[in-house]
Amino acid sequence: MNEDDEKIELEGEIDLSGEMNLDRLGELEKELEEVRQHVLYAQAETQNVRRRLEQEKTAAAQYAATGFARDMLSVKDNLERALAAIPEDLRGDERMKGLVTGIEATGKELDAAFQRHGIARVEALGKTLDPHFHQAMLEVPTGEAEPGTIVQEMQPGYTIKERLLRPALVGVAKKG
Repeated sequence: MNEDDEKIELEGEIDLSGEMNLDRLGELEKELEEVRQHVLYAQAETQNVRRRLEQEKTAAAQYAATGFARDMLSVKDNLERALAAIPEDLRGDERMKGLVTGIEATGKELDAAFQRHGIARVEALGKTLDPHFHQAMLEVPTGEAEPGTIVQEMQPGYTIKERLLRPALVGVAKKG
């Protein structure tokens, strides 16, 4: 073999290995692109999880007192019943005046606490029945109100920051 034959043979090997390197390079580039896509998807998923956890944390903080607020609604109901049970003639009696004033002051303080924590009464009387906020307990035959209109409220409903705590128990008008 002479020197020229060796050059040709070496060039042939270089060409073959260069071609193999190009194939391998193409495979590596494709693999790198797939890995980049997986990294982007993982980053997006991590960001979504972080955002979802932040929303859940905010909701948990806003509605943490929901159970306690529900329990306090029965206290408010009982205060209102106590006030309603006192006859008018006893309200003016000097011996009962302190008791009545104390019950009224307690009710007002409870209302102020509810307001501070975003607890609001659901409007019912005269409104159209909304099953998201009202629970119909009975139908009242009447010619004065449109059917489906609330004409009686047996128990007030309440929301806490737009979320229902307790539906209003109501009577709804029907054609009569």
